[in-house]
Amino acid sequence: MLKIGVFGAWRGNNYINLFNEDDEIEIVAVCDRNLDKLLENKDSFSSAYLCGEFDEFIREGIKRGMNCVFLANFFNQHAPFAIKAMKAGLDVVTECTAASTLKECVELVECVESTKRRYMMAENYPYSTENMKMNEIVRTGALGSLLYAEGEYNHSGNIEELRYYTPSEFHWRAWMPRTYYVTHALGPIMYMTDSVPKYVSARAAHSDLLYELRDWRHNYDGAGIMFCEMDNGMIARFTGCTAMASDYSRYRIVGDRASVEWGGYIESGKIRKFYFHHTKPEDEEQISLIDAVPQESDEDARKAGNAGHGGGDYRIVREMKDYFFGRKDAFFDVYRSAAMSATAILGWRSCLNHGENFKIPDFRIKEERDAVRDDDLTPFPDENGNGITLPCALPYEE
Repeated sequence: MLKIGVFGAWRGNNYINLFNEDDEIEIVAVCDRNLDKLLENKDSFSSAYLCGEFDEFIREGIKRGMNCVFLANFFNQHAPFAIKAMKAGLDVVTECTAASTLKECVELVECVESTKRRYMMAENYPYSTENMKMNEIVRTGALGSLLYAEGEYNHSGNIEELRYYTPSEFHWRAWMPRTYYVTHALGPIMYMTDSVPKYVSARAAHSDLLYELRDWRHNYDGAGIMFCEMDNGMIARFTGCTAMASDYSRYRIVGDRASVEWGGYIESGKIRKFYFHHTKPEDEEQISLIDAVPQESDEDARKAGNAGHGGGDYRIVREMKDYFFGRKDAFFDVYRSAAMSATAILGWRSCLNHGENFKIPDFRIKEERDAVRDDDLTPFPDENGNGITLPCALPYEE
């Protein structure tokens, strides 16, 4: 039985519902600093211990048999709490991103190595229905040598939505540069092509529309576009969380024999597969639209269909269980997770330096960790507004 504690009830709410429906998972503790809101929803938490302070959460959770922590707290604060949990003898699942500085990347990797705890990132977009089907096709080798990939994640909102998701002056959403929320665009590329970024160059673009909100949302760039050399020899272009005027997200993997993609003009629920005339197998069409139905049981498909993020929320819980019960390794282990975070961090520095190319550390190698061990530059303020050492948007003069 996976006896789990959830830290962050707002972002963690979708997963709390999935955990409650799973016979192999028991929620033993839930922690959120907004204790009043937590108590309002206490019926969702069954008999779990509820509290508003992390150390109490760890202490009381362990008394109740807690063996794993699911981190769904603020985006830029995952690494310190993951390290605390692992040092207390707990395994960790971190939602969204692993670390917000290069120093945290190093500390996180070395904590996993020293404690021998299990650690994974619950990046859900690779497990959406369409991306799962694309992954199946890519892994057959039908595309030939992989050359190029694209991931585009768009997520904007009106003023009311933006205010709702930015509840305080120093909330991370008001200060996050466009490249930092890279998991939903880069994650599927890494998963489908089994690759890790080696170098990153990036550019950001100013948005006049977002600049109108600069008094309370200071990250007024509309897009951050990153370009990477991957460790399998291919190249990739992907976004952070953009606010472009686009009504879709999209993903594309291109080889020297064929390509697959979904999103945009492609019919909803379909994958577009394309061959050259001279590479097309006799039993295939040159262009085909394939139903985005991954190979899984009817029961898994039904449960995924009722979950968020295109079924990704359900499937990442399944992946989490398989990892913690020893049935398979986690794809987004601490090394891939740290590399993804470093891509976002260094991508922003590239934007601030007109597209300068940055090498992404291989966190398996001590010498490469040592080179960034003390690098704690950050665009995020603490709860009192202190600690910012990088701008969160491109320099702009009216």
